[in-house]
Amino acid sequence: MSEDDLGLNYPTGSHHYRSYVGSPKKYDIMAAHQFNLLTSLGLRENHTLLDIGCGSLRGGRLFITYLLPNKYFGIEPEKWLLQDGIRKNLGEEMLRIKNPKFSNEKEFKLGGFNQKFDYILAQSIFSHATQKQILTCLSEVKKVMKDSSVFVGTFYLGDTNNAETEWVYPGHGTYTKDFMANAAEDNGLRCKFLNHVHPNGQTWMAITNPENIQQVLDL
Repeated sequence: MSEDDLGLNYPTGSHHYRSYVGSPKKYDIMAAHQFNLLTSLGLRENHTLLDIGCGSLRGGRLFITYLLPNKYFGIEPEKWLLQDGIRKNLGEEMLRIKNPKFSNEKEFKLGGFNQKFDYILAQSIFSHATQKQILTCLSEVKKVMKDSSVFVGTFYLGDTNNAETEWVYPGHGTYTKDFMANAAEDNGLRCKFLNHVHPNGQTWMAITNPENIQQVLDL
């Protein structure tokens, strides 16, 4: 593939299926990074995964291939981005074999699949989201979790909480650990911050039901 096909000549955030979701030079490593973390946290081929903000299937291409048919669910508001991702990263044959399900939901409503999930992923979503959007998302996460489910997400750690009232992109905002822990607790959940080095300097966290937190602490 040419540098243009790989988006290497496009700045981050531009209208290209690779550069829109981050640095095109890190497209491959970010996919592997997500996949490695979730499998280390217990994701197996028979589990269901909800990928919030699945974009152009940067990580989704690995998850869809790995998971059994009908186990991957992705939400991406940008229709063109998801369509390009399916065309460039998946193809019609893999789409037919694995039968992933997709939604273009824009308001962090997660119940559209009428499904509960074993794992829920929000990679580099809270890094751009408002406080209200994060609180809405975690409230919705609670509704689609099983007792043993794990939500895994990232955010940029800082001393202050993003005060913007609109989605920030391609820039980002910061949040404190207290904000994330309190947001989880407000929904009857527990938060564990992970020592998993993110290629872009974000902080990973795992959120579970309280009775399931020891499983995460032991990993």
